[in-house]
Amino acid sequence: MKALVFHGSGKSAWEDVADPGIQDATDAIVRVDAVTICGTDLHILNGDLPEVRPGTVLGHEAVGEVVEVGSDVRTVRPGDRVLVSCITACGRCRYCREGSYGQCRAGGGWILGHLIDGTQAEYVRVPHADLSTYALRGAVDSKDAVLLADIFPTAYEVGVLNGRVRPADTVVVVGAGPIGLAAIATARFYTPERIIAVDLSPARLDAAKRLGADAVASAGDEAEQLVADLTEGLGADVVIEAVGVPASFEACTRMVRPGGHVANVGVHGKPATLHLEDLWIKNVTITTGLVDTYSTPTLLRMMAAGQLPTSSLVTHTFPMDAMEEAYEVFARAADTGALKVVLGGPQHDALTIRTP
Repeated sequence: MKALVFHGSGKSAWEDVADPGIQDATDAIVRVDAVTICGTDLHILNGDLPEVRPGTVLGHEAVGEVVEVGSDVRTVRPGDRVLVSCITACGRCRYCREGSYGQCRAGGGWILGHLIDGTQAEYVRVPHADLSTYALRGAVDSKDAVLLADIFPTAYEVGVLNGRVRPADTVVVVGAGPIGLAAIATARFYTPERIIAVDLSPARLDAAKRLGADAVASAGDEAEQLVADLTEGLGADVVIEAVGVPASFEACTRMVRPGGHVANVGVHGKPATLHLEDLWIKNVTITTGLVDTYSTPTLLRMMAAGQLPTSSLVTHTFPMDAMEEAYEVFARAADTGALKVVLGGPQHDALTIRTP
């Protein structure tokens, strides 16, 4: 099959690799019909995640059709159309029993495109398939559903829920990329008084307005002054960091009010300064987190009911064999206007499955 293979910092290629096979009784093999590129994939290519070994197939989000399952898989079968979650969950370890699937200690957590071969391929092996795939209704468009593999549950759980957004809050979202936009959309579930979006890109700030931001500002002094003006100098109740660079995190800690919450969602590749000399007295709560995807079933129901603006985030579509072009477009978002790119691959008539 063809797949996007990581070859070290700054290097990847769409090339021939071996077809995946069932390795464990809880595995499923999924033919990938739609896949997308995440900002985390760019972090990998930039060398920010050294645990990703050269030779790994990238990607952790997909929609596809199950073509084979291991003997212990009970909830999906060949022919089922499924969402492949970015998080793999065994369902048995301490963390999974608590619903903290991202911290799974039995071969789960974020492993696809990270510790094992991922989804940016024509086929993918999904471990622990019972809890790591979700059946899709036939009417759900694949390019919409694939956004629920990662960005919507991540924004909702790690941003909105960890940040404890409540009615009448002032919420600031720093970074109006796909995660930030999904945070704006899902923060609206809780009727905040206002949502302020912060970004360097005018196009992304326009997208933020369309998704429900009440005010927007360019990153830097302008944003901090706007937050101060709108809150009578108090600061925001919740600030969501959705960039992953030191300057944006540090700005979040300056914009939050005493007793407020900073929810870090961004993937950081460099240290950020935590100014405890200013924060220690302010009762500020700072949360970090890897998504657990416990909200995925709820979000799928909301999408099916037309209550999630998934389609508006997809700005570019490509055939699967245009993976390298899609990466270029996504990486140059400031020039291309890309938010989410979705790739769809050709259908295969057969796949030979190797058994252990």
